[in-house]
Amino acid sequence: MAATMKLAPTSQWVSGGADLRRSSVRTQVRRSVSVAPIRASAYSDELVQTAKSVASPGRGILAIDESNATCGKRLASIGLDNTEPNRQAYRQLLLTTPGLGEFISGAILFEETLYQSTTDGKKFVDCLRDQKIMPGIKVDKGLVPLPGSNNESWCQGLDGLASRCAEYYKQGARFAKWRTVVSVPCGPSALAVKEAAWGLARYAAIAQDNGLVPIVEPEILLDGEHPIERTFEVAEKVWAEVFFYLSQNNVLLEGTLLKPSMVTPGADHKTRASPDTIAKFTLKMLRRTVPPAVPGIMFLSGGQSEMEATLNLNAMNQSPNPWHVSFSYARALQNSVLKTWQGRPENIEAAQKALLVRAKANSLAQLGRYTGEGESDEAKAGMFQKGYTY
Repeated sequence: MAATMKLAPTSQWVSGGADLRRSSVRTQVRRSVSVAPIRASAYSDELVQTAKSVASPGRGILAIDESNATCGKRLASIGLDNTEPNRQAYRQLLLTTPGLGEFISGAILFEETLYQSTTDGKKFVDCLRDQKIMPGIKVDKGLVPLPGSNNESWCQGLDGLASRCAEYYKQGARFAKWRTVVSVPCGPSALAVKEAAWGLARYAAIAQDNGLVPIVEPEILLDGEHPIERTFEVAEKVWAEVFFYLSQNNVLLEGTLLKPSMVTPGADHKTRASPDTIAKFTLKMLRRTVPPAVPGIMFLSGGQSEMEATLNLNAMNQSPNPWHVSFSYARALQNSVLKTWQGRPENIEAAQKALLVRAKANSLAQLGRYTGEGESDEAKAGMFQKGYTY
């Protein structure tokens, strides 16, 4: 394996050396060719069907997999304490919204939520199934400093992952999510990129072996002053590395979903990019790196405003794509909901209607039919936070 994981010097990865990289990749591929048969996952057919269900026309993913600490910050913004009953009440509001399944095909849950029920005793998993929404689960254990890097991070959680995935499958989960991050201002270093790609590939293989469709998410953070061209360069290399290691780990692409960042300028760049420009750079990057065998690309919002995330998604669906191009939004679906709810029982119906408004807007964007007309000022407010953690 050592021959397949040799690193080029960081300076070559960051600032050039394209010919050297292509030569290195060809050499790695030749060395890794094996005539030994690869055992197919016992869940292969189910994985393909699950991925197709999540990547269905006009629908996307509601991400409510925030850790208890992050959920507590959301609750604190409306004056609520971070207690399990309050977290359960908020997630019940979201997951029992009537008609949600028309626009939402999957919901990513935190472990606590996967095992919770409504106040009437109905499992949240069953609430989702009744609306034909696929339950998913966050399986990574968060980011920690990466020794030997440029103040970068790596994602932990591979230890014990197989047994955890098996238990999540028994509880009703059918897909999983693992988020790692890449920082443009920090380089990124070749070490951080390889660690991100390898960790995602190992997770994806383990998840599939236990019946869960893996969502692969190497988030290119918005932090920084860099132009959109620099984001494009980094994203292209990161995704190329990810797919190399997915192949090395025999991951079934037809049973995999992606959750990339949109290609945008850094949040502190002097010029903002239009939706058409973001769509142009993002689709160009994806066409260069993502095989058409992948059924769905479910974008993260990454701190964009609710309206901004929807407009950008809509711009990417103005012509046919090789994959289902949709959304997996957390803040860009929940921000208006939380502020409408305010923790008050009498506001639940209004908050659920606010969720449907955002879900329908993104459904239209997935179909390329969103116009942005009638959006509130709240929906236009940016939500970027420097150094944001889940």
